[in-house]
Amino acid sequence: MAIEVNAMPRSAQGKGASRRLRHAARVPGILYGGGQPAASIEVDHKELAQHLKQEAFHASILTLNLEGGKLPALLRDYQMHPWRQQVMHVDFQRVAKDRKIHMKIPLHFVNAEVAPGVKTGGGSVNHVLTEIDVTCLPDDLPEYIDVDLSNLQMGHSIRLSELKLPKGVESSQLRGGDDAVVVTIPVPKAEPVVEEEVAPVTTAAAAPAAAVPGAAPEKAEGEKEEKEKEKKEERKDREKKK
Repeated sequence: MAIEVNAMPRSAQGKGASRRLRHAARVPGILYGGGQPAASIEVDHKELAQHLKQEAFHASILTLNLEGGKLPALLRDYQMHPWRQQVMHVDFQRVAKDRKIHMKIPLHFVNAEVAPGVKTGGGSVNHVLTEIDVTCLPDDLPEYIDVDLSNLQMGHSIRLSELKLPKGVESSQLRGGDDAVVVTIPVPKAEPVVEEEVAPVTTAAAAPAAAVPGAAPEKAEGEKEEKEKEKKEERKDREKKK
């Protein structure tokens, strides 16, 4: 998809000039690279804001309409206002067809719904990477790279070396020896088992001695008999004294 950006040369420099441009709904920018001197440019804010909403605008060769000519360029950077939806500055890089470029390309994950780890295993897909850094010639630059999940099992993953990159496109990270994980379906963690509280069993040894039926009455009767004997003896002693 060809995306065109209309730009104009910018002669005024400095913070004051940039502030006046923004008040006029213009965005100050710079165009560099391609073996040529950097050039100050300006673009329409509304047009640029609409382009920034497109995924392809961030990872495609753009056509910059400048001074009646068309030149290929890449979006390299842009700055937003801290709290307003306003683009403060934008950077573009000229593209030479015979020179390789480095770009971050978005990944599109397909067939997740039929992946065995999801369909039969009940797992969920974990996207470790959502874009990768590639090196290629401008004409070989893809808009995005598909990641097919149709055979991904539970507990398995797909690494950079397993991606099907277009011809002429190379992973910068993989070339550096880092075969990073791109996507995985992790095994769900087992939920902790909550044990039910069981009331302690009271043993006979630990239990307080139960009252024996009849024990209390027998004790009371014994005390009564002793008191009666004591009274009889006291009466006998009094009679002897008489």
